Amino acid sequence: MFDVIAFGSATRDIFCRIKDLRLRESRETITGKEICLPFDFKVQVEGFFVRSGGGGTNSAATFANQGLKVAYCGMVGKDEDGEAIIKELRARKIDTKFIRQTKKAQTNRSVIINASAWIRTILVYRGASDLLKKSEISFDEFKAKWFYLAPFSGENLGLFADLIDFAYKNKIKVALNPGISQLSLEKEKLEKILKKVDVLLLNREEASFLTKIPYSEEENIFKEIDRLCPGIAVMTKGEEGVVVSDGKYLYRAPALKIENPIDPTGAGDAFGSGFVAGLIKTGDIEYAIQLAMANSGLCLTGWGAKEGLLKAGRSFKKTNVEKIACGGNNGICLNKT
Repeated sequence: MFDVIAFGSATRDIFCRIKDLRLRESRETITGKEICLPFDFKVQVEGFFVRSGGGGTNSAATFANQGLKVAYCGMVGKDEDGEAIIKELRARKIDTKFIRQTKKAQTNRSVIINASAWIRTILVYRGASDLLKKSEISFDEFKAKWFYLAPFSGENLGLFADLIDFAYKNKIKVALNPGISQLSLEKEKLEKILKKVDVLLLNREEASFLTKIPYSEEENIFKEIDRLCPGIAVMTKGEEGVVVSDGKYLYRAPALKIENPIDPTGAGDAFGSGFVAGLIKTGDIEYAIQLAMANSGLCLTGWGAKEGLLKAGRSFKKTNVEKIACGGNNGICLNKT
């Protein structure tokens, strides 16, 4: 019996550090900014770093670091990168028996062009991870207390509802960190899925997308999320911290200040999996928030999504958590009791 099985992507991340990248305003890009490189010219690179990534394996690494018995389920290519990921997961004491390999696509890859921790662009190739199908896995082998579902896309999006239905029928708790592809499912289908989720993990942009409420209207967002999902709802707010609701209380906590951050890749995965790890180990939401915040903060201190993750038994700085009762006249969140 596993404490948790993590589902989601597995990637090979290549970090390319270029100190003198130019950043400029642009009306032609989604973010309103763009980085510039000279055309037809060799650009000096300070260094390359190769790490494993992907929401599924990143989350599994946190669970393993916290001493939990964990397996990863996903697909990689039958190639050098796929073998390297499997080898690394085994070294981290993550069970790999649910990994499938394919010759139809290469292992997912990302190239992160980086000038500093907060000035970067990511080139993404979504390969093998998107090809995992229901017919390629045996649900009866999934013996676990928890499922952790990182973002799904491509063909494996079809597994999303099946995994949650299986967990619900077999009394396996579900933590869901959905991507936009999952949140874009037909409304009635998505609402049925969310009713079976024990922990829903969103950033504020995703929370706004799900509820169709501007993320500045935090109280209204949580009322709607509490209506949609009977479980614990978590909304991260970047440097502004996090807000969590269990329908009885609202918890707020600021982000920890990290001196000289190196790379934010995987910080969201580190928070989500850290929160669930804390919940599995103690059942205490305040501790889960503190563990998650420390884990995501330490993730910023190394290259890639796994290098700085917190290990069980290591002391860590705890953020202050404010706890406020729901209901009554405060208008903060929907009291589910």
